[in-house]
Amino acid sequence: MAILDRTISDDDLHNLLSQRKLPRWTTLATSATAIAGSALLSFFSPVSGVAGTAVFAFLLFIVLQTGLSFAVEGKRYAIDRLATTLLLSALTAALVPLVSILLTVLIRGLNAFNASFLTSTMRNVSPRRPGGGILHALIGTLEQVTIAAAIGVPLGILAAVYLVEYGNRSRLARAISFFVDVMTGIPSIVAGLFVYTGFILTLGLQRSGLAAGIALSILMIPVVVRSTEEMLRLVPRDLREASYALGVPKYRTILRVVIPSASTGIITGAMLAVARVTGETAPLLLTTFLTQSINTNPFNGPQASLPIYVWDQIGSGTPASIDRAWAGALTLILLVMILNLSARLIARASRVK
Repeated sequence: MAILDRTISDDDLHNLLSQRKLPRWTTLATSATAIAGSALLSFFSPVSGVAGTAVFAFLLFIVLQTGLSFAVEGKRYAIDRLATTLLLSALTAALVPLVSILLTVLIRGLNAFNASFLTSTMRNVSPRRPGGGILHALIGTLEQVTIAAAIGVPLGILAAVYLVEYGNRSRLARAISFFVDVMTGIPSIVAGLFVYTGFILTLGLQRSGLAAGIALSILMIPVVVRSTEEMLRLVPRDLREASYALGVPKYRTILRVVIPSASTGIITGAMLAVARVTGETAPLLLTTFLTQSINTNPFNGPQASLPIYVWDQIGSGTPASIDRAWAGALTLILLVMILNLSARLIARASRVK
């Protein structure tokens, strides 16, 4: 069998490879061509407006880049460039609305966001007059979310531990998993209706922060269960077997080995659940409604919250109340961000320990 022995120098190999790659400036040139072609088309076709022009420019860019890459680099490189462009475009399409919302809330919210806004209430403040604050709503939200977390997080973790460690695909485990899936997709207003009819009308519970916390905990439980379940399944089986080999009972293995190993993910999942319910409005309308004064007792009487505060101020419709609504939305975003950062710090500290 004859073997063709041919030596290619490094310079020849470099030149051969460089001839099959598009120059770096191709992307910029293709983008400029696509934008110019789309702008020109807008004058001679029904395509008009920023959105239509941008969509056509994007499609034209995809066609031009893929065609050039296919002609110069070959089929594999063309497909790779097309997939990369589509992935980056999807990322951009997800980030642009998020950044736009954050910037809008920040710019509009700073008009009324100050120290007085955070330390005063809306008691005896006219909707038409500037001033007033959010202290009563901030206290209410913190208490309601705390009650919801105190109910939902332990129940969610216990349910996840049962599904992973004890369920073994039993009928009860399948039933729990099914109902968790159902609860994940229920609208938030359904949780409020359940608490309103089951606890307030039937059992005589007052419309209060406690009722709001119960409604929010219903929304938290499926998020905590699913996130905790996934984290527990990621713990290697070898850790459990090593603990069992040392004679450690199963419940102590779960408490001392499994849960600490998955603590970072469990804390993150719990904070995601908290962030999920902090901005809910519909359940609170049915369970606690609104007050313009501070009510530190979550077991007696209506209690304000940040989402209800924003809803109330937007409903007033005056320039002063709309400014307060944007400032309330900014406060809500900052509160969720602080809670998430705190959870990350706690998880990092526990991991280091």
